[in-house]
Amino acid sequence: MQTPWEHRFAHRTEGMKSSFIRELLKVTDQPDMISFGGGFPAAEIFPIDRVRAACDKVLTEKGRKALQYTTTEGYAPLREWVARDAKKMGINISLDNILITTGSQQALDFVGRIFINRGDRVLTESPTYLGAIQAWNAYGPHYVTVDTDEDGMLTDQLEQLVATNIKFMYVLPNFQNPMGVTLSHTRRKQIVEIANRHGVPIVEDDPYGKLLFEGEPIPPLCVIDEEYHSNQDGCYSGNVIYTSTLSKILAPGLRIGWVIAPPQVNKKMVQAKQGADLQSSTFDQYVAYELVKDEWLNEHIELIKKVYKERRDAMLNAFEKYMPEGTTWTKPAGGLFLWLRLPDGCDTVKLFPMAVEEKVAYVPGEPFYPNGGPTNTMRMNVSASKPEVIDEGVRRLANIVRRCTMPAIRYPRTRE
Repeated sequence: MQTPWEHRFAHRTEGMKSSFIRELLKVTDQPDMISFGGGFPAAEIFPIDRVRAACDKVLTEKGRKALQYTTTEGYAPLREWVARDAKKMGINISLDNILITTGSQQALDFVGRIFINRGDRVLTESPTYLGAIQAWNAYGPHYVTVDTDEDGMLTDQLEQLVATNIKFMYVLPNFQNPMGVTLSHTRRKQIVEIANRHGVPIVEDDPYGKLLFEGEPIPPLCVIDEEYHSNQDGCYSGNVIYTSTLSKILAPGLRIGWVIAPPQVNKKMVQAKQGADLQSSTFDQYVAYELVKDEWLNEHIELIKKVYKERRDAMLNAFEKYMPEGTTWTKPAGGLFLWLRLPDGCDTVKLFPMAVEEKVAYVPGEPFYPNGGPTNTMRMNVSASKPEVIDEGVRRLANIVRRCTMPAIRYPRTRE
């Protein structure tokens, strides 16, 4: 007799949905496909030789420890590096503030696990990072959303919304995923001030902050927040939970991220991690530390920025050259993504099968809106394709967009 599994799943699984992006990878994993879909770093500049050398050194000099269990909080030298790196940005922290996670995605899941009760109100940008929505949906929040423009989250209605019993607000300040926009210094100060006045925590997600192509870096929200809180013995005790990762500046396959949080929050994060996976990979942490401890990492980041800026410029030029009138796009100062808004009447979900037929892929924008949004938007990854490939891919995409502006367009029928 077959077990009726669907009747045994917990109720919270009703909120679990497959990521459109992860499903997209199955469709676009073809050698002749030009994909602007996933948030892939440029694999051709992965530091393979240095990773190989770091692995050899770790196994030769520290193999027994590197292959053993370690503390849940993470490898102490790596956490010390996080503290030193944070201090360069103006964040004064101690090891009690730091937890190493299996990518910053795990950190977002832990935020949901320790804070969200079913029905809690969580404030996000609209659109916002799809992975955060996916991480939290199982916990049953109600999303309160704030529109976003070229300067990030709009703050004119923020005070009114924050006063409505918000559990926390979620912000991607630098080269936001999916739009690529950056939160202005003025708005950062407004958000921190409003959050502190109402006692609402901020989750600051910053995976792209080091990938600044032009202009000056803006202080993180947690640095601005320190003005409102005392910092005793170098231990941060403020109102912001900060997350970041090595995935975009080293290699995503290492799955090394971290949380910087007040000690009482970090303690709960540690307990959540003990129940999830005990600890992040000891070996990966040892290898990561060997790679980041020297000045070489800064040189590698400069290389990444040079490559990505060239590719961003190629995509912007291709948009100017090929996209029909009525199409608009963001012009990010860093990061991995651009945001394309097609003429009214175009539906990027319905256009997607047509794009796949032409061997070009993107991510439709609608899933990035927690409570639904316009259907004529798409996210474009700029980091994973060379300039000549970007030009050809945008040319193909523009031809499809022109078809959607024709009055008699018929979208392909989708299977039920």
